[in-house]
Amino acid sequence: MRVAIGQFSQLTHERLAFAAQLGVSGVVLNTPVLPGKRWEHVDVHRGGESWQFLDLLELRTTCENYGLRLEAIENVPIGFYDRAMLGLPGADGQIAAYAETIRHLGAAGIPILGYHWMPNQVWRTSFTTPGRGGSRVSSFDLALVENAPLTHGRVYAEEELWATYERFITSVLPVAEAAGVVLALHPDDPPVTSLGGVPRLFKDRAGFERAMALGDSPHHGLDFCLGCWSEMGPGVLDAIAHFGERRQIAYVHFRDVQGTVPRFQECFLGEGNLDPVATMRALHRVGFDGFMIDDHVPQVVDDTDWGHRGRAHATGYLQALVAAVTSEGAA
Repeated sequence: MRVAIGQFSQLTHERLAFAAQLGVSGVVLNTPVLPGKRWEHVDVHRGGESWQFLDLLELRTTCENYGLRLEAIENVPIGFYDRAMLGLPGADGQIAAYAETIRHLGAAGIPILGYHWMPNQVWRTSFTTPGRGGSRVSSFDLALVENAPLTHGRVYAEEELWATYERFITSVLPVAEAAGVVLALHPDDPPVTSLGGVPRLFKDRAGFERAMALGDSPHHGLDFCLGCWSEMGPGVLDAIAHFGERRQIAYVHFRDVQGTVPRFQECFLGEGNLDPVATMRALHRVGFDGFMIDDHVPQVVDDTDWGHRGRAHATGYLQALVAAVTSEGAA
């Protein structure tokens, strides 16, 4: 097990130097901004957008020049595959373009592509909820969004999205296998039944078991976001045992919340629903040997927009946990 750092989209000197100084193994880029591939440039009439090999290779070599590895890329722009998620005209072209991105990732030596199946993405109802010591955290209250307007024009049925997901994963998984890229599925956040008329498939363990059954492959795995699993309620350690023993946990978002759906707020590690030591031991017990990142962090006093101080705290916490748990019984 090792600790990386992420939640940024550009490889600036400041971010890479920060990562190197903290002593992490590498970085995870979230929806990187690549030349000519911004969301506003998506042209559905050309069949979909993809990332190109040389751009991706430059991301990897830039990290290596700082003594870091590019552990994964998490998320392509939503406009790269929104029609595929919703089964709209142009879905086939987007799936073909997504497959091209996977091939280019493999050729560039980038081993993991994280993705989600949320056409209307992550929802929070506040980003300024008071946390410990006056910190600011994000929170969600379902009661505030139950009457939210439709985000995609109509109400979709759950089985519609299952059909589009099956079509997508059965199309791109063979490409990922050939390219040597692991596809890592992120939970729905928040893990509720539906938002804005769009159902959420990956809101519970049953959804992930159904997804993994669609392709039994070492290249089909999970971005195991502990925060989302904590939002779902009890059973997180059992889920780690289930998916970890099957080698289906590609990497981990190590964060937590207080409360569960329909209402929760994010928090510092060690004050949420999960016992961080027991959780790290559970990962170690199943032989998880990948990386983890801190994911979301509380906004502490005088912090930056990205959260340097909060991330330094969380990263150090995780590094100590990994060192302690992996050394247990070694003497």
